Amino acid sequence: MRWIVDGMNVIGTRPDGWWRDRHAAMVALVDRLERWAAAEGEDVMVVFEQPPRPPIVSSVIEVAHAKRPRANSADDEIVRRVRAAPDPASVRVVTSDGVLSQQVHAAGASTFPASAFRAQIDA
Repeated sequence: MRWIVDGMNVIGTRPDGWWRDRHAAMVALVDRLERWAAAEGEDVMVVFEQPPRPPIVSSVIEVAHAKRPRANSADDEIVRRVRAAPDPASVRVVTSDGVLSQQVHAAGASTFPASAFRAQIDA
């Protein structure tokens, strides 16, 4: 199973002040994803709307971003990656975005709720 995580959607599941320092929230999410992926042996990619500045590098998960930052650009990048997957049925997208979920299902992948996933990686 390949997990593609809608980064800001997962970050936004907790009103913990992430909006005061988006980059720190992104780094914290990548850290949680790395620990979870390593412990569970999962293949994980997180997608953000724009490249993190400074860049966030991981040897455990893939950190990706949309080609051009704009509203919903991460969603477009996620759908593009699902469609490009050799077996979209083996992809699970983590999001609570209804429109993105519809697009992902239409492309043959499944979804997992962002808040439930956040609880899982925070455990």
